[in-house]
Amino acid sequence: MKTRRWIVLAGVAAAAVCTVSPGLHALAQAALDTGSLPAWVYTAPAPRAPDAPRPAPLDDTTPLHIPGSKAGYTAKYIANLATVTDWFPDTHPPMSEVVESGHKPGGAACAHCHLPNGLGGPENANLAGQSEAYMLQQMEDFRSGARQSAVPTMGTVSGMIRVAKALTPEEMKDSIAYFASLKPRSGWVKVVESDTAPVTHVGNYILVPNTPVVSEPIGERIIEVPVDAARTEMKDSSASYIAYVPKGSLQRGEALVKTGGGKTMPCATCHGAELHGVGTIPAIAGRTPSGMTRQLIDIQRGSRNGAGAAMMKPVVANLTTTDMVAITAYLASLNP
Repeated sequence: MKTRRWIVLAGVAAAAVCTVSPGLHALAQAALDTGSLPAWVYTAPAPRAPDAPRPAPLDDTTPLHIPGSKAGYTAKYIANLATVTDWFPDTHPPMSEVVESGHKPGGAACAHCHLPNGLGGPENANLAGQSEAYMLQQMEDFRSGARQSAVPTMGTVSGMIRVAKALTPEEMKDSIAYFASLKPRSGWVKVVESDTAPVTHVGNYILVPNTPVVSEPIGERIIEVPVDAARTEMKDSSASYIAYVPKGSLQRGEALVKTGGGKTMPCATCHGAELHGVGTIPAIAGRTPSGMTRQLIDIQRGSRNGAGAAMMKPVVANLTTTDMVAITAYLASLNP
């Protein structure tokens, strides 16, 4: 049954068709041409080979279903960037037009990627409860080009740049107000310290465990994967993630977050005592660890250059990837 379900879901999103990366993602590292950038952070699918067969057309007639929801959506609907797969409409406020269907014509719906509950995933951002001031600043940074990715093939970033440039001021205001009104959810990402992690491949800009599931040494990585990859691919806003982190990460991360450990400064200095954000400074407690690591690297590498990033540059200047793993693992383990 599990194999059959994956056959049904094949092609739900074109970006989900990818090459399996064995071992420590050496092939993905080469395909991304990221140099020293960790491939587990920059999860862009490998480009499709020119002679590779094109994916089969998506089904537009057979509704798919998930447990606990009365809704039904076809694979083609789920993959459409201008639509929102809203399995649980009673669990969130009414969406504004731009959140639900995007800027016309042809714009991506905000909740297609960030989900109706705002929790998003490792590939983008958890917007639930972030301040309007912070989100407005980030949208302006996307629009101006101040916020980019260290890896140009990260389509989630290039997509946000296109969205930010297309939105009207009113649409931007409406979308930001919607996500700011949502409540973050505890337990969206479960952090597990381990010596091993599942061998994965790159799916729709996220890591997905190979089938059958086998393990490998985790090294100095965060391997953040969906608990149920099929439901995540179907845009199930109740589907959660598990983040495997090296043993000892939480203790080391707590020390760095609270004291700076001689390498940085305490996070609470700017992000607030509970790390829930202050004004244009974002909430960082309980958010995706691999996503936060990506942002730290982007700031350190100079790919993010907005006002907030300028404040962070001296803070992250001396951090190693191992430091970032510990910091973001600990942050992700906190209540948002």
